[in-house]
Amino acid sequence: VQLVESGGGLVQSGGSLRLSCVASGFTFSSYGMGWVRQRPGLERELVAVASSSPGDTNHAASVKGRFTISRDNAKNTVYLQMNRLKPEDTAIYYCNAYNTYEGKDYWGQGTQVTVSS
Repeated sequence: VQLVESGGGLVQSGGSLRLSCVASGFTFSSYGMGWVRQRPGLERELVAVASSSPGDTNHAASVKGRFTISRDNAKNTVYLQMNRLKPEDTAIYYCNAYNTYEGKDYWGQGTQVTVSS
């Protein structure tokens, strides 16, 4: 199983980034996919999830209206479009795949997002 994130980097406040996570080694369409971030000195925070049901997504209140999660099952990829970035969005962003029915939970290595003021 592999989850490989990309798309992180340094951006100015107000800018945009799109994170991608390419999955392999499991049946992607059967798994919920999420983005979780860890900001310096804070616990991990669930940012957004896209369940295995088409169109079923949820976003944390802190990012709602600015971030959008989407998935492409044909490409085994989940995305996080991040707009109007703020310095407080600075974090390591992790891709997560979960299947509650099977009790499986996988993580990527993380990608750093830094937003300068």
